[in-house]
Amino acid sequence: MDDLITREYQTVSGIAGPLLFVERMTRASLGEMVEIIHGSGETRRGQVIELSEQHAVIQVLEETTGLAVKGTKVRLLESAAMMDLSPDLLGRRFNGAGMPIDGLPPIIPDLRREIIGQPINPVARDKPAHFIQTGISTIDGLNTLVRGQKLPIFSGAGLPAKELAAQILRQATVRGLAPPSAAVPVPVLSGEGTGTGTGQEAGASPFAVVFAAMGVTFREVSFFLGEFERSGVMEHTVVFLNLADDPTIERLLTPRFALTTAEYLAFTLGRHVLVILTDMAAYCEALRQIATAREEIPGRRGYPGYMYSDLASIYERAGRIKEKPGSITQLPIVTMPDDDMTHPISDLTGYITEGQIVLSRELHRKGIFPPIDVLPCLSRLMNLGIGPGKTREDHRAVADQLYALYAHGRDIRRLAAIVGEEGLTDADKRFLKLAQDFEQEFVNQQDQNRSIEDTLDLGWKFLRYLPKERLTRVRPELIERYYGGT
Repeated sequence: MDDLITREYQTVSGIAGPLLFVERMTRASLGEMVEIIHGSGETRRGQVIELSEQHAVIQVLEETTGLAVKGTKVRLLESAAMMDLSPDLLGRRFNGAGMPIDGLPPIIPDLRREIIGQPINPVARDKPAHFIQTGISTIDGLNTLVRGQKLPIFSGAGLPAKELAAQILRQATVRGLAPPSAAVPVPVLSGEGTGTGTGQEAGASPFAVVFAAMGVTFREVSFFLGEFERSGVMEHTVVFLNLADDPTIERLLTPRFALTTAEYLAFTLGRHVLVILTDMAAYCEALRQIATAREEIPGRRGYPGYMYSDLASIYERAGRIKEKPGSITQLPIVTMPDDDMTHPISDLTGYITEGQIVLSRELHRKGIFPPIDVLPCLSRLMNLGIGPGKTREDHRAVADQLYALYAHGRDIRRLAAIVGEEGLTDADKRFLKLAQDFEQEFVNQQDQNRSIEDTLDLGWKFLRYLPKERLTRVRPELIERYYGGT
């Protein structure tokens, strides 16, 4: 009884937004979960996010409406936020706080882990090296995705980021092994083996999808759930949903529950996991709301100064570990306010992650899908993932030359807007046509699934728009071999 008393406190001194302030909470630990008991006996969950000798700040994981300073008790649960883990997670649906919302019983755990996770030892990290063929030429050819990479999609409001993520989900395979079905998500097995000795139960599929939605509408969630069904991966998917009308504070936990699940599936069960996080802008807005309630000194545009390290604690949970068969590939979706790539959310995300795929409103208005703006896109791991044989020897050269020619064509387009096409030279008009056809034929591919060989052949088609001597980034022997189309 004495122990119960020392774990309960009735010293609530204030409530501000989603925060509860408690005095003299001497036995609390940072990150500890608590139970908040209202005078009527109603209970809510919370987490200790700040401690000092005199005060503690508790983040209430539900609405604080109805709570009062007087009559509210706080009970310490003596544990951090935990996720129940079991192979039975696959096919299940949870809210942003890890509670089942699919009408099925709670998970009977094989083990429980803290959602904060443990950073991967840099020495234990394995270098991502397996090319993921998405079937999308602007990604495969110019910004190659590699298994274990974190590659965000930067989008403006109203641009088809979710449709692009869904197309990647449907089409992506790792070269070297036939996919187990006609449409398989990114984490299929590589050519190193066939699943034997992966630590997973016999007959289990080697891939899984973890989907975490933060502050999204039900329409967006319905779109993704429909895509999972269409792709035939629903039974290999774990879904965490925090909708726009759910508690804002819950969004800070949603990606951590999702990534704890992904780490279990990847590094304990040996699966290759694709993690889709949408929308990271909503997550950062929740972070700013908490910082404002705590009266912290704001950083850029009102976001907390520690947002960089907070985002890093999410993005850096992607990767591979030596001597473990699984992997985690992250595909975060970031909506840029006002299409501004210098906004703190997209800016910091770009620093932490290994590149970005940027969507263009101008291309979207032209009816091009996916409207990927090639010039600001980047994959820092591209050189590690380009394929063997022909694809290895000319992939980098074709990508560099296409990028240079398209960039020059865009410059000529801006010039033509000033002086008119009549003022251009014949060479300039050739570059102008190249840029236009490149967007219509190479970038635009409505639901087409192109192999890397098809993508490179198409790239050579555009290189033939110019005389051989203008191809300064391609070795002469490659020009002789491929320029004539043989």
